[in-house]
Amino acid sequence: MPLGTEGIFPLRRGRELSIGIPASLVSDVPHLREKTFRIGLIGRAAAIFRVDEIIIFPDIPQANQSRDIDLIAIILSYMETPQYLRKHLFKIRPELGYAGVLPPLRTPHHPLSDRMENLKVGEYREGVVVSSSKGGSFVDIGVEHPIMIPHAYPTRNTRVTVRISELGTSPIASLRNREEIKLYWGCRVTVSPVPFGQFVKSRSFDMAIATSRYGVPISSIMDELAEHWTVSRRRFIVFGAPTQGLHQIVSHEHLKLDDLVHYTVNAIPNQGTQTVRTEEAVYASLALLNQFADSRR
Repeated sequence: MPLGTEGIFPLRRGRELSIGIPASLVSDVPHLREKTFRIGLIGRAAAIFRVDEIIIFPDIPQANQSRDIDLIAIILSYMETPQYLRKHLFKIRPELGYAGVLPPLRTPHHPLSDRMENLKVGEYREGVVVSSSKGGSFVDIGVEHPIMIPHAYPTRNTRVTVRISELGTSPIASLRNREEIKLYWGCRVTVSPVPFGQFVKSRSFDMAIATSRYGVPISSIMDELAEHWTVSRRRFIVFGAPTQGLHQIVSHEHLKLDDLVHYTVNAIPNQGTQTVRTEEAVYASLALLNQFADSRR
C-alpha cells in the first residue's frame, strides 16, 4: 500500500460517479473569499465520496455565466491538483486570490511526503514534465529533485502519472495510466457548453438521479436505488441552484425533469430550513448514496 494511504478504501475501476452543479452555485455570494469557500466545500465533498467527475452546467437562460463557470472550474481544478504541481500549472490569477481558505483534500494523489528517501517501488505519483534529454524526461513529483522517466518524451509542462520503478540517489519511474491505480485518484472538472437538459441527453448515464425537495423521500426507494447502483457503470447525480430548483431549471428548456433522469429524490425530507444550499444537498445526498460504495463500486 502506498505511503500515507492507510484507511483509504480501495475501488474497482470501470465504474464512474459524476455530479452536476449549476453555474449559479455562488451567484448569491458577493465576495470572492466566500465564493472560494463554498466551491471548496464542493471539492472536498467530491474527494470524500470519491466523485470521478464534476460537471458545471449553465442554468440561467440569456445570462452570461462564463465568469462564474470559469471561477468554479479554476478553483476546483486547483484543488484537485497536488500542491507541489500548482506552481507549474497555475499562473498567478485573481480567481485564486483566496485559495488559502480551501480545505486540503488529503487524497492518495496528494502525498504529504516530499523526501526522495521515502519513495517506494510501486508508488504512484502525479508529476509535471520539466525537462528532457537524450535518455528521457525529467518529472517533478514533489521530492527534492526531478526524477527520470527513461525513453519517454511528453511535452514539457504536461501533467503525467508515474510509477516508481527504481530507488536510490537517482530514482527512475515509468509513465502509467491512472486507470490502473486501485485507489481513488481525484476527479476531473468538465464544463458543459449547453444547459442541463441538453447535456444529460448527450451522455449515456446508466443511472441519473436528480435532487429536489419535491422528489420522493430517498429512504422510501433505497432498495431500488441500491439494486440499480449495483448494475450501473456510469452514475450521475445533479443538484439545483441557490435560487431555483432543477424542475425550474429544465423548464427553461421546455423539458420535464422526470423525462431526463431515472429518479428525483429528496435527500433531506422534513427540512427545518426554508431552503437547502447546494453544497449542503451535495453532502447529504452523497452521504446517503455512499451506503452503496462497497466492493461493488
